[in-house]
Amino acid sequence: MVEFPSFPGSGTGEPDPQAPRYALYVAPEPGSALAEFGADWLGRDCVTGETRAQPDVPGLSAERLAELTASARGYGFHATIKPPFYLREGRSEAELLDAFAAFAKGREPFEVRLGLRSLGGFLALMMTPPDHRMSALAADAVRDLDPFRALPSEAELARRRESGLSAQQETLLQQWGYPYVMGEFRFHMTLSARLPEGAKRDALVAALAPRADAVTSEPFWVDALALFKQPSKGADFIQVERFGFGG
Repeated sequence: MVEFPSFPGSGTGEPDPQAPRYALYVAPEPGSALAEFGADWLGRDCVTGETRAQPDVPGLSAERLAELTASARGYGFHATIKPPFYLREGRSEAELLDAFAAFAKGREPFEVRLGLRSLGGFLALMMTPPDHRMSALAADAVRDLDPFRALPSEAELARRRESGLSAQQETLLQQWGYPYVMGEFRFHMTLSARLPEGAKRDALVAALAPRADAVTSEPFWVDALALFKQPSKGADFIQVERFGFGG
């Protein structure tokens, strides 16, 4: 049996389910065409919390589309920069907001191109081509804001390992509490759950592709980061504040 090391000082129980989690995302400007596209497709506006009717997808029932977008809908339309975390004991939300604002103020805006792609069977908007500035932004956020992150419980670590991690991913999990950061980071704005090749996947792509093309014909201007908050375990993430870049 493989044995995994424990985090020094890590807890062994589950976090308080009433405690909030926080994340730093790249998210489109509220009200923009890209934001509206994401809210309509996923069926929820992550700023207002408003539920929306999802589009009709020939070949898929409304119930099946809702199932395929359920996870993405809960997190809100975004690309993860610093993955969700609980606040470390002794840190406050006000301090976190100040740190996020200071971090964003030190960044320079940049443009990327987006396109509909498949990532491990998930449909998502991804950079075309990849841009090192986004990878640097994510790496800096994970590193610089880590003092606010509570150490994960052993149960959380076990859940992360269920998908099967590489040696590098295990190292990242131990160091940063999440296996898909730094060298494993892939910018993506998730639009579906994993779906195997077949007629249902083809139907999803056929309905999604023209909608995605319409909002990715122009470059995406990355000039802010958004703080998302999950008020309690199982609740939807809500965008609570945006921090503009200072450059």
